[in-house]
This record gives sequence, structure tokens and C-alpha cells, in this order.
Amino acid sequence: MLQKITIASVYESLEHVMDPEIPVLSVIDLGMITGVELEEGGVHVKMIPTFAACPAVSYIQQQIKTVLEQELDIAVTVTVDKQAHWQSNRMTAAAKEKLQNFGIAPPQLLAGEMHAEILLAVPCPHCGSKETYLRSPFGSTLCRAIHFCKSCGQVFEQFKPLE
Repeated sequence: MLQKITIASVYESLEHVMDPEIPVLSVIDLGMITGVELEEGGVHVKMIPTFAACPAVSYIQQQIKTVLEQELDIAVTVTVDKQAHWQSNRMTAAAKEKLQNFGIAPPQLLAGEMHAEILLAVPCPHCGSKETYLRSPFGSTLCRAIHFCKSCGQVFEQFKPLE
């Protein structure tokens, strides 16, 4: 018997599509999904990358397609939504907690314009100290910066806030 596909079931399956660079976060956690439309014979998912030049966009699109087709047994189309842009405020509270537990400082909530000072004094995800400093605004990926904690001596990354 075929299961009835609903928008809720699509979103539930999207929880299983993990970010290739931070595998504890799903595309839902990151707020990358901007729309799901049920169409005759399939589903259309609209997504946005976390950064415009993200090299993983096509990989994530393919993962969405593969996971949904396997779990829901339905044809899937995935497109990049050109009408929306990603902001770090789209991340769920659960995503920020998962980042912290993974050893990456989550982005601060932005209210207004982004200022360079927001990259300073980022709490350490290892010990919680605010005695940290920015070592480099460029991390292992476009969406991260590198910090050092004076209290515990750990180098850590921060997921950059973006508005």
C-alpha cells in the first residue's frame, strides 16, 4: 500500500539530510529549506545555501533528492531559491546547541546590522569562557572563523553570524 505523502512527511525526511561539513546538523536545523510543494507525481523542495559561494550546494541538493526519494518513494526536484538569502538567525535553537556540543561556537543572534565586533569575545564551546580572541576571520570553510580561548588553551571555530 502506498503511503500518502504530506508536507509534514517531507519535512520529517529532510531532518535526515545532514550538512556534509557539520554532520550533526540537518538542512532543517540550519534553516536551509524555504519551501516544499507537493506536485503531481512528485515533490519540489526549495533550498538556500548558508553562504553564496558554498561549495557543497550541489552535493546537498543531491542528498535531499536521494534521501527523499528513498524514504518517500516519490520523484523529487530540488532548486536553489533565488528569492531568499540565508541568515544565521534561521538556525534553530537546537542547531546552536548541537554546534556547541560539536565544539563549534554557534553564531550570536543578530538584531540589526552585522558588525565586526560580533566576532570578538565569542564564548568558548569547550569551557564557556569569554576570555577568547579572534585568530582569523577565515576558518576551514567560508562559514567559520577561528578563535583561541585563553582560559582552556583550545583553538575553536565559530559559525559566523550572517545577516
